Parts: sequence; structure tokens; C-alpha cells
Amino acid sequence: MATSDASGISEIVGRLLVPLCAASGALVLAGFFFPTLVGEAVTGPAWLTIALVFFSSGLCYIALLPYSEDATAPAAADVLLRVRRTKVKRAIKEFLTQHEPAILAFPVLVFAAFFGLQIAFPARTTGAVDAAAATVLRGGGPLFLAAVFLSVCYCLFLLLGPWGEIKLGGPDTEPSYTYPTYFTLVFTAGIAAGLVFWGPTEALFHYDQPPPYIGAAAGSPGAVNGALVYTLFHWGVSAWSAYAVIGVPIAYFAFTRGAPLRVSTVLAPLLGVDELDSAWATLVDTLAVFATIGGIATSVALVSEQFLAGINYQWDVAAGEVGPVLFVGGLTLIFVVSSATGIHRGIRRIAGLNIVLFGLFALLIAAVGPRLFILQRGTQALRTYVVEFVPLSLHTGGQWVAAWTVWNWSWWFSWAPFAGLFIAALSRGRRVRTVVFTSVVATSAATMVWFLLLGGTSLFIQQTGQADILAAIAQRGGSEAVAGFPLFASLPLGQLLMFLFLALIIVFMATSADTSTLVVSVLATRRGMAPSATHIVFWGIFQGSVAVSVLLLGGAETLQALAVLTGGPFAVISLVAVGGLTVTWYRDEQGHTSLFRRAVRKLPDIQTHHDVDPPEKK
Repeated sequence: MATSDASGISEIVGRLLVPLCAASGALVLAGFFFPTLVGEAVTGPAWLTIALVFFSSGLCYIALLPYSEDATAPAAADVLLRVRRTKVKRAIKEFLTQHEPAILAFPVLVFAAFFGLQIAFPARTTGAVDAAAATVLRGGGPLFLAAVFLSVCYCLFLLLGPWGEIKLGGPDTEPSYTYPTYFTLVFTAGIAAGLVFWGPTEALFHYDQPPPYIGAAAGSPGAVNGALVYTLFHWGVSAWSAYAVIGVPIAYFAFTRGAPLRVSTVLAPLLGVDELDSAWATLVDTLAVFATIGGIATSVALVSEQFLAGINYQWDVAAGEVGPVLFVGGLTLIFVVSSATGIHRGIRRIAGLNIVLFGLFALLIAAVGPRLFILQRGTQALRTYVVEFVPLSLHTGGQWVAAWTVWNWSWWFSWAPFAGLFIAALSRGRRVRTVVFTSVVATSAATMVWFLLLGGTSLFIQQTGQADILAAIAQRGGSEAVAGFPLFASLPLGQLLMFLFLALIIVFMATSADTSTLVVSVLATRRGMAPSATHIVFWGIFQGSVAVSVLLLGGAETLQALAVLTGGPFAVISLVAVGGLTVTWYRDEQGHTSLFRRAVRKLPDIQTHHDVDPPEKK
């Protein structure tokens, strides 16, 4: 719980942020919607600074608003994830003594070595990492495809089968969060800004260079359908199932068997709950920390390019070398403050704002976009996606599959440790069926609607010649970051859409980065202890520093490839987790009822009529 001193400081800082947000917000809104009022008063990089001040001050204020705790005692998982506030000297001492040494040292040393090699031997480092990634993606393609397909099948079984009835934490345990809050936290933590980054782009890429499986010519009507189908495939149930098969085993063993709330808990069926402090468990947690930091830092670097491209497109501002540092610094401030205030304050509130902006933006696109085209093409794509799901999932041929599908599955598995752990932490008191439905079905539905809206609109604008988005990408050296801005400029309410899009870039990234910061802090802290504010600030700044280093030194794609390599081990770990959980449930969780049996039991009894009763035997 927060001390009175911490609450007082938060209140003072919050009061300072209000006028700062109001003043910077007035300038940003005037610059967007009434540029003639501003004129030449604000020019150049000042726009970037003002925009960052507006977003960071507003989001930090939301995070720092006071929160009234419930009178009831908090759940064990809430205690573990709650941030303690301590004095400075004690905080430093705790930081040095309460970290797991291996988990603290390994990521720091690996990232330091990576950037050292990137400075000394950039070409050789990039070549070595890219060659390793290419080898893993080509050689491990069948593994990734099989792991994802089995994950989908297992999630379907949990959704419909008897084990879906299992309540995490016991039959009398109540959920810690309302369902809307639960869905909001799961969705915003797991998707990050990739939804915004690739929303207007991926379908265009598949339209310009159709997947071989589709067998359509570039730019043809068949390519439109194939582009949308493969976009749905890469962002639908297959992708989200990677999180569920990690999250459900963690939640079950943590809340039902008393295992620690850590990624290594998936090994409980093999090692036993009492042996989860072994070297194997530490290795899994360490790898999870490395994968999380690499994935988040790379995503921060990529979305910074997208945000700066938007600032440049709107105000013709050249970011230079200072721009990326300013952006990542502002974003780091937001997610550090959000994670330090905890789930109930910053993380929950910014996630809620994220969902509001997400829904508003989708409604606006539906209102001003080509609704008939989206409806017709979207319906056709969804039908093809369902019918062709199994062949798409098992299609292994060609370099295209390795470069797109296998790469995507590896990237989702590299995010699965932190997303799965966070889903597990939120799921106490939920039934397994609810966890799977939320983390796979509901999230996939929201994601696919988004990609049909943005992807369908991009394809329509490109196909009808209202804007040449592919040419705009080519002019920027093939950077996907610019794709959304010529799209919005060609639509009604383009300025409003562009403003909301820039806001979504920041808010989506903040909602994943604050969650990852908290999860990394939990994993790096010794077992049984909650992370202190010092731990969270350190890991948040460390993630931001990695992102800045990537932007200044280059090698964002190389670091991304390095993070993707961790997807291989976690694809294997997911299969181990599912196997161990199945054996445990088969042995210990009998007597549950499947959805089919429940539906049959609710059918009315059929009473036979005396006219059709068979004659009694004499």
C-alpha cells in the first residue's frame, strides 16, 4: 500500500501536471485543427516536444490519481504484484539484496555485449544474428507451425471440454477484477502498438506481393481477398493462443497448487512445486526476462519511427538525432510512472483509456471509410479464413512462409512469457473456459475487426487510386511507419483520425510497456517478495535505454531478430506446459462437465404419447 508521504507527493505532482497538460494540449489541438491560429509561432522540433509534453503529462496525471482500496483483504496475487514504497536507503539496499543475481545479471550483460559488438562490428553482428534467425525460422518452421496449431486445438478443447469448468483458486474464490476490466487489461497488454503499426500496412504488403498459397496476381481482386485472409491468420486465434497455453498452466499451478507466480511455474508437473527454485526454473525465468525486454525495446524503437513519421507528415518536422531520444524518454516516463503506481491505478486506467480510443477510432473508420467494400471483402475473407484455417496452419512450403508466418509465430511466442504471466496474474477466481475465451476468442475478435477496417480501407484507397500508399512507403525507403498517414489524409476527418492515431501509438505502447516492466520486476525479484518501486524504475529505465540505444546505434531489426530467437525455446516450453497440465488434470480433475453435456442436460425431456407407445408385452 502507498504511504501517506507517497500519496502527498503524488497529489502535488498531479496538481502540477494539470496546467502543463492543458497548456500543451491547447497548442497541439490548435496546431492540428486550427493551424492558421498558431501560424509560425511554433515550428520545427518544438512540435515534437509539445506533443510529448501533452501526452506524457496527461497520462501520468491519470496514473497518479488516488485510488481507494476495497475494505476486503487483497488476494495473494494482488499482494505480489502490488508495488511497495520504501525509503531511499532501504530501497537501494533492497535493490542489491532482493534481486535474483542471475536474472539481474544475464540481461544486462547480454544487451551490453550486443551493443558493444554493434558498435565495434556492426556488419558482422547483423550478419551473424540474421543468419541465426534465418536458420531457426527455416529449420524450425515445422516446430512453430505445429506448436501454434496444437495450441489452437488445445484452447478449443478447453473452451468446449470438461476442464474448462475448473475454477482457478478453488470454487469459493472470487475474481479480482470485473470482466470489462479483465478483458481490457488482457487485450491491451498482449497486443502492444503492433496493432497500430501493422493495421494499415500488412494487407497492403500481401496485396502487392501475394502469398504463394493464395495463387493470385499482384493487385488483382483475388489478391485483395488473400491479403485480408493472411492478415487475419497472422493476428487471429492462432497468435493469441500462444499466450493462453502459457498463461493457463501458470494460473492453475499458482492459484490451485501454491506455486509461485512466475513463468517457470509451467515446469511444475516435471519438477514439482517444491523444486521450482532449481537451475532449470531460473533459466526459464531468465530467458523470459531477456525475451520481454528485447521485444518491448524493439517495439518502442519501431513505434517511435511511426510517431516521428506522423509528426514529420503533419508539420514537416525533421526529428534528427534528438527526436528519437525525446520520444523514447517521454514514453519511458509514462510507462515507468504507470507501472510504479500499480495495476489498480496507472496500468488499469491507461488501459481503459486505450480501449476508449481504440473503439472511437474504429467507429470513425467505419463511419468515413468504404463500408460496403469492407463488409463485402471482410465477409469473404472471414469465410475463407474459417474454411482454409487448417490448410493455412499446416502449409510449410516456401521462403514466404518462413519470412511471414513462421516469423510471426516466433514473435508471438517470444512475447508469450510476459503476456502469459500477466494473464495468469489477472485470472484468479476465473474459470479456465473464461480465461481461454477472453485471451483467445474475444481478443482475436477485436483484433480481426480492427484489421478488416484498416486493412480493408487501405486496400480500397490503394486500389481506387485515391492515394498511392505503397509509393509513399517506397519513398521512405520501405518504412511501414508512414503507411497510415497518407491513408488518413485521403479520408474525411483526416486530421482527427491522424491525431487519434498518434495518441493510439503512445497509449498502446505504454499499456504493454508498463505491464512488461511490472512483470520483469516480479521475475527479477527473489521468490515470495513483491518488487519495490526501485526495482520497477530500474527495469523501466533499462527497457527505455535499450530502445534509445537501438535507435541511435542502429540494429532495431537485428535486436528484433535476436528477440525472435527466444520464441523457439518458448514454443517448446508451451508444448511441455500443455503436456504437463493435461497429465495433471487427467489425474486430479475428474468429474467436470463439458459444454456439450451441459447443453444436452438443458434440453427438455421428450414425453412419449400413448398413441405411439409400443404395446405392452404379455
